[in-house]
Amino acid sequence: MADQQLCDQERNSSLDQEDPEPPEIKEEQEELCSIQEGEQLGLKQETDPFISPVAESQDQRGNQHVDSGSTSHSSNVDNSPMSQTESDPATGNKFFKCDTCGKNFKCKSKLNRHLRIHTGEKPYSCETCGKSFAGCDALSAHMRIHTGNKSLKCDICGKEFIYKANLIVHLRVHTGERPYSCETCGKSFARSSILFIHKRIHTGERPHVCNTCGKGFMHISGLTKHLRIHTGEKPYVCNTCGKSFTQGGNLHSHMKIHTGEKPHLCNICGKGFKQRSELTNHLRIHTGERPFPCNTCGKSFTQSGALTSHLKIHTGEKPYSCKTCGKGFIHKGNLDFHIKLHTGEKPYICNTCGKGFRRCSDLTTHSRTHTGEKPHLCNTCGKGFRNISHLTDHLRIHTGERPFICKTCGKEFKRKSILNQHFRIHTEGN
Repeated sequence: MADQQLCDQERNSSLDQEDPEPPEIKEEQEELCSIQEGEQLGLKQETDPFISPVAESQDQRGNQHVDSGSTSHSSNVDNSPMSQTESDPATGNKFFKCDTCGKNFKCKSKLNRHLRIHTGEKPYSCETCGKSFAGCDALSAHMRIHTGNKSLKCDICGKEFIYKANLIVHLRVHTGERPYSCETCGKSFARSSILFIHKRIHTGERPHVCNTCGKGFMHISGLTKHLRIHTGEKPYVCNTCGKSFTQGGNLHSHMKIHTGEKPHLCNICGKGFKQRSELTNHLRIHTGERPFPCNTCGKSFTQSGALTSHLKIHTGEKPYSCKTCGKGFIHKGNLDFHIKLHTGEKPYICNTCGKGFRRCSDLTTHSRTHTGEKPHLCNTCGKGFRNISHLTDHLRIHTGERPFICKTCGKEFKRKSILNQHFRIHTEGN
């Protein structure tokens, strides 16, 4: 029973710290605290899985903060090398100081519990899963994971929570409060943990490092997603077609293929897109913006991914190889398309004529033969095209650009297909 009282008293102390009581109640608690210290200091610890929870991180808030009320669960603080007893010269009241961080406490028991932060002691263990905690309040909160008890409820939407701290953060969804501001850029956040991660954008810190390739990430979730590249894990599966993905966001975007949903509309031509990023890239067709230039040859691109693929032309890198024939490719998408040449797979079927295609983009272009749609317009003469590549070829009529050069005779061409035809002149004579 004495051990049960100790945990109950520690719980009561934490609750008092969370919800301040009137002065007369605090005085009674301080008196109780001194009694507890005299009678129960040094008693054996025992876990109680059903004590009211309060986040024990409260012990870590602020320097020189004076806490009140709790019981001791470890050795006498006066004899601890990490603490000492002092008196306030102004009031004469005795307090207990942590020699490690300098924080002050009114009760030895509160200091004892605080010292576990420095020692790493976690005397309270969950009988269900074995996880250990520094305080019985934290253990009590953890036990609700197993029992399913969510006693804290949002008055606005009814959502329930295990921890009061989570409820407080949730309420900011309704109030719009963002109390944590970045001193560098001024951006505000609802949680301090998000601000902490955000600051890495300014510092460049990437503490989460991949053990396989050494790439660093600002957030652990970024590393988790990246590791799936090495493991091949694709945990997000489409219930409609069975295709799997490494990220939930990619599955969400994929589902719009089946639903036909295209919520992002172009204000200029009315074309719809499944993702906002696709709309952003599309708008550059109308504006002519190409913000990603190649530092080697000066060619610019509408998308950063297109520039990344282009750079491999200069380096000669072809990291994606076909296991069937050994052919190498600059881009993984090209390899995926190539593999279908071996398998004969044509998963994208036209609903109008039944023709199959290896790529979704090919089906999209083909569908325009039935609809007559020509969304890619030339800004110079107004001519429309079903495919962006056809518009690109057409624009060279106006610009005079001939980017495809024969390495044998130096003749220049507007299109690569014409260069390939020309090249046979040199090879067929041999």
